[in-house]
Amino acid sequence: MSLRPLVTDIVLAFCLAAILLYRYGNLMRNHIVVTISVLIAWYFSFLIIFILPLDVSSTVYRQCIEKNISLNTINTLSNTTVTISKCQKPWSSVADSVFPDLWKIVYWTSQCLTWLILPLMQSYIKAGDFTVRGKLKSALIDNAIYYGSYLLICGILLIYIAIKPDVNFDSQKIKVIASSASNTWGLFLLVLLLGYALVEVPRSLWNNSKLSYKLQYNYFKASKLSLDKCEAEEKVDDILESLKSASITIDINHPFYNNLETIFQKVPVELKDRMNRRQLHDDTNIDTPITQKSLIRLHRNTIIALQTFQRTETQWSLLVDDIFDLEDISNNQLNRDKKFKSSFTKQRSFYKRLLYNEKIEWYWKCLIKNYVQKIIAIIAGFLSGAVVWSEVTFFNKKPVLSLFAIFFNMAADKYNYFIIEILSTIIIAYLCYCAYSTVLKIRLLNIYYLAPNHQTNEYSLIFSGMMLCRLTPPMCLNFLGLIHMDSHIIKSSILETHYTQIMGHMDVMSIISNGFNIYFPMAILAFCLATYFSLGSRLLSILGFQQFLGDDELTIDLVDEGRELILRERRKRQRAEDYINRRREFQERFTNSSLTGSRYRTNQNETGRSMKRLDSSTESPRAGLLRDFESNDYYVGTSYNSANANNYDHDEYQSSDYHALNNDELSINTSHSINAPPRRIFDDV
Repeated sequence: MSLRPLVTDIVLAFCLAAILLYRYGNLMRNHIVVTISVLIAWYFSFLIIFILPLDVSSTVYRQCIEKNISLNTINTLSNTTVTISKCQKPWSSVADSVFPDLWKIVYWTSQCLTWLILPLMQSYIKAGDFTVRGKLKSALIDNAIYYGSYLLICGILLIYIAIKPDVNFDSQKIKVIASSASNTWGLFLLVLLLGYALVEVPRSLWNNSKLSYKLQYNYFKASKLSLDKCEAEEKVDDILESLKSASITIDINHPFYNNLETIFQKVPVELKDRMNRRQLHDDTNIDTPITQKSLIRLHRNTIIALQTFQRTETQWSLLVDDIFDLEDISNNQLNRDKKFKSSFTKQRSFYKRLLYNEKIEWYWKCLIKNYVQKIIAIIAGFLSGAVVWSEVTFFNKKPVLSLFAIFFNMAADKYNYFIIEILSTIIIAYLCYCAYSTVLKIRLLNIYYLAPNHQTNEYSLIFSGMMLCRLTPPMCLNFLGLIHMDSHIIKSSILETHYTQIMGHMDVMSIISNGFNIYFPMAILAFCLATYFSLGSRLLSILGFQQFLGDDELTIDLVDEGRELILRERRKRQRAEDYINRRREFQERFTNSSLTGSRYRTNQNETGRSMKRLDSSTESPRAGLLRDFESNDYYVGTSYNSANANNYDHDEYQSSDYHALNNDELSINTSHSINAPPRRIFDDV
């Protein structure tokens, strides 16, 4: 018995959740309650993925012991001799009470988070009320339909069980009903996600290895994202106009002044400056009385508009950087010196410059990366094929057709627990990657995003935590069905995992236990075929939701439009970088000129004093005035806007700084200089 593997997996799951939350979230900006809730949701979901393989290997050992006990009983009763194999104990075995207690904590905490706490927190963040009580009330009302439909389904199931004569109604049955309904909903969503992702993930990995295709696709995304960005900016402008109108009506003595200040605290400084510079339209009615409800509605609209604006700005910034990098790769393909040259200067640490220099970057991006992506795409294709085949055939017990069940039985017969755990981890990890990566790519869920460099807002973090907690349990049940460790799949009495025992079985509802959760995964095949032939994308294009189709004229037009937008953005950033470089050169030249002038002044004064001692009578007043001439006095410097000077006075320039630059910020009030006259120009005087 060793707790080391279990403790190692627990620590690794926590470290992975903490690192990802640090990468995507902003610990200083996000509320501490949101951070802790999302961390627990991510951590418990990853914990299921890491710990379930250990539970599977432990179950194989317990099944072997139970089988030997059964054979011993048969030998004793029939006085026959049957060869009994010696059961080898797993290297990661723990006490029998560890896994049940762990699964109870993890599963029910995750269910409380995904169905109660996180939805309330998500609605609480969007609420426009100015008090905690008001926000909670709005959150409950916002989730009333959601909770009402869920309670209605549970009520119908309770009535169904109560009137059924052969079912005993107790508290344990209620738990089974709750877990059954949750797993049914999760499996239904999982089938949709896997049906799309099992085809799209290998195909996208393969297409990403083709530089021209990826550039065309990103141009298409830039064109569509630009429209979303413009709409978000228009909504923000409308909100700013409403806020300015409200600020005129509400003075400092108004009872709603503090509420208005609460709204203004959520508006960034640059947007406040834009609001102050703008003039209200002539048709704006500022005499409309402002009520508490109107302020709450304005507060809610402000929160939603700013979240959308932040999302589009972040997505645009990341997409533009990605396209610039792809264009740089295309331009460096035929580079003879084999050094990667970026279009814009990037600030790098000393260790990154040492370990990932220009030559290594060229070999990776221009030579090796494409082949690595193709190899990964081929591996993902084989895994997707195995998953689809196993999903379609896992209900067939004899002969065993599920590939994962065959591999699992081969390893179990040899008591190779390490292979069992590795195989289980790979399958679960691939299923999780397919499901989770697809959620945030769906167009209908485009309001959520996970952006690196601490740019993900609270709303998207909470949504990701909800989906992880909601999809992981049914996904693991589906995995146990693929390897034939669920008695409801193979229709035989076997010793099951502790995870399945805590999750409960679906005996109480025949419509679920005999139909949906067993045979519905076969629908994955239909969704996979539809995804392979792009039927969904073509249907959405017909309905007006344009998708990337290479042979479509509208797609080609959007690609050309996206290319023009990126070219415009490149020119804008290039002007900004040139401005920064000119300013840096000017500062360096001005500093050097000042130092040179001071040294020259000292030497000239000493020379003048010595000449005065030699012949003071021959020096004219005019020559004395011209002797202490300073060339710097004739230099007319460049005049900058003070605000711009403060904004761009940095030692190093990063690519992200280009987004803050506008055309008007690049303008220079006075940009002319008169070259300094050469020294001793009046020596003939």
